[in-house]
This record gives sequence, C-alpha cells and structure tokens, in this order.
Amino acid sequence: MSVSRREFMGIVSTAALAGVAGAACGNEAGQTPGDATAQVLSGDDPLGVRADFPAATESLYLNTPYIGPSPQPAVDKTIEFLAAKSHDPVLLGSMLEEEEAVREKFSRLIRAQIGEVGLVSSTSEGENIVVNSLGLKAGDNVVIDDLHYMTSLVMYSQLAETLGIETRIVRNVDGVASPEAFAEMVDENTKLISVAWISNRNGYRHDLKALADIAHASGAYLYADAVQGVGMVDLDVGPTGVDFLTTGSYKWLLGGFGVAPFYVRESVMDVVKPDRLGWRMVDERLPDYQYTIYSDARKFGYATPAFAAIYQLSGSLEYLLNVGTDRIEQHTVALAHRLHAGLTEQGFEVFTPPGNQSAIVSFNHGADHEAISGQLAEAGVKLSFRESNAQIRVGPALFNNEQDIDAFLDITKGWREAAS
Repeated sequence: MSVSRREFMGIVSTAALAGVAGAACGNEAGQTPGDATAQVLSGDDPLGVRADFPAATESLYLNTPYIGPSPQPAVDKTIEFLAAKSHDPVLLGSMLEEEEAVREKFSRLIRAQIGEVGLVSSTSEGENIVVNSLGLKAGDNVVIDDLHYMTSLVMYSQLAETLGIETRIVRNVDGVASPEAFAEMVDENTKLISVAWISNRNGYRHDLKALADIAHASGAYLYADAVQGVGMVDLDVGPTGVDFLTTGSYKWLLGGFGVAPFYVRESVMDVVKPDRLGWRMVDERLPDYQYTIYSDARKFGYATPAFAAIYQLSGSLEYLLNVGTDRIEQHTVALAHRLHAGLTEQGFEVFTPPGNQSAIVSFNHGADHEAISGQLAEAGVKLSFRESNAQIRVGPALFNNEQDIDAFLDITKGWREAAS
C-alpha cells in the first residue's frame, strides 16, 4: 500500500471535517487554551489546542517523545524577548523575575513547593548533581533498569570503573520492569535507584511510590528522569516519595533546549550539594567579601542561564497549566491505547505493555526500514525509528486526535498486507 503525502493529509483533513462544524473556531484570540467554556470542542480537537500547533496540520506529528512542538503563545513570548534584545535589551532584573516565574509555574505543575525546584541545563546534569553528592565508594551499588536512558548506563558504568561501585540492571520482561524485580536487586549497600519515570524506549510507566518505598526501606534514594513524563502525565510529586527528579523542557513541556527543572524533596535538600559554584547561588552579599548561599533548590544555579529558553519555557508552562495535565493525560493515554489495540489487532509485536498509562507506544514493524521510512516521509508522518531501526516509537500529544491514530493505522495495515 503506497500513500502519498497529499493523499495521506487528505485522509486526515477529511476525517477532521467530519467532526463538529464549530471546531474550525479552534483557539481564537483571547481564549484560554483548553478552557471548554471558552471554546467549541470536538472530536477533531478535544482539548481545543490544535490551532496553536502548526505541526498538527502541516504533518502527522507523532514524535513528541523526540521533540515536542511549542505552542504559538510560547513562541510569541520567546520572540518578544529576542526582539527586545535587539532594540531595548531586557534588564537582568526582569530576566531573573521570569526565571522565578518558571520555578513557580513548574512547582504548580507538579504540586511541589517552589523551594524544591531549581533549574539546571539538562536531565543529565540533574542526575550528575545527585550522584556527585552521594559519596559513592567501592562496595556501594546503584540499581537501574534496561528501560533507562543511555546517559544513566554510561554514568554508572564509568563510576564502576573509577570508584568501584556496582551497577545492577533490572531486565525488563515483556516491556515491564516491575517494582518486585527492583526489590530483588536492592540490599543494604544500595545507595540509589535510578529510573526513567516513563521509559524513552517503550513508554513504560514506573510506579514511583513503590520504588520509593523499596529504596527508603534500605536507606537508599530514588531518582527519576521525568523528561518523558512531566507535561504528558499529571503528577503530584509529594505522595510519590521520589527524592530527586529532573525533566528537560523540549519534549512534553513543549519548551526549548538548555533549561531543565530540577526537583529535590525538601527533606533531603541538605543531601544534595552543588557540584559547581558561581554567583547565582549567592543569597545575600555581606561586607568584606562574605556571603550566604541559598538553602533551597536555588543553590543549584551558578551562572547566567539560557534566558531565551527560560522565556520559552515560561510560556509553555503557562499553556500547560491552562489546558490541565489531567486532561492531557486522559486524552493522550486514550490515544495510545487506541493505537496499541490497533497494532495488536494487525498482528504487530508491541514492545509497550498493554494497559500502560503513558502516551508512548513502541512496536516492531517487521518491514524494510528504508522502504517504510521513505513512505512515511512522503506521507508527512513524523515519528522515530529505534532499536537499530527495528522498532517504531509513536507518541500522540495533546494536539493529536483519533483521526491521526486511525490514519497511521491505515498505513501500518498496508505493511501487514504486503507481508502476507
């Protein structure tokens, strides 16, 4: 089955027009995104957001697990900042106020205290800060799983060589790394459990509360890389018991590159020490070159941040707060389940476990990579090939709809028919 980009987008457009006629109103000027009382919603645009995402109509964008498109209000906020810099540069004080606004908005998004939220440059930096604070030594062990991001495997294998620690790896079974499997690996020498809350490999969603209980029972800590979760899934971070959490901005937070919110639970704030130093960690300047440093998560700031990314993230966080991550989770997980069911019915081997509560679905396509990648490119479908190009990873976002999923399944159905 061969589908041209024009034909494919025609399928999507026709399906869209079959929705409520008023959906074309979308998100008109002055309306709050996601506010059902201010917008006409439909099956084509259940969250009332598609008009804010050009990618939603320019292609079939299913690649938010790779890079999330920014909504137009976040883009506008960034452009305003950059334009001001060319005419009347924004004062440092105003930029620092925007940075504080980001911390406040992110703390609301995950229901944390603002003092528990700092800003670093990436998820990798956040995990490095944590690990460098634990005083790891020969005989200690760290427990991860094979669904984790590559950075963690590199980090702990390097520390095994330099410090003599042991890296224990939980192997997934049918795409699942269960709390019970972690518990079997943890002992009195375990210092840290580190997971990708939602796996970049197959979207598996770890039970943070169960893992935190396992870690704490042995005197260890729990770190979560949440770059594939926050913004897509609703999170009340306190009850999870997670000790440390970092998330980049450029995926489900719909922001840019170079800034990553870093959460440290208040009760363990003193455990984590800044691993680099600079003027931004100073709370109060005192006479005779004396100073005090912040006692909360602001201590992890040490230098001038990427302010353009700060403004972009501020805009995207405001957008997500207006839409509501509870609504986003309900919508995107339902789309993922629809996709999972369709792929399973078509006979594909799906790496994502059934019933998984995230928006990411990975499956073995079983076809010629070059042939289907060319077909997908021609049809304007954006997704990721993974696992040496043997798997496809798809992640419907808040702007996707059932028509997008069904149109993609029409393509995959053709692959199965060609193989039979």
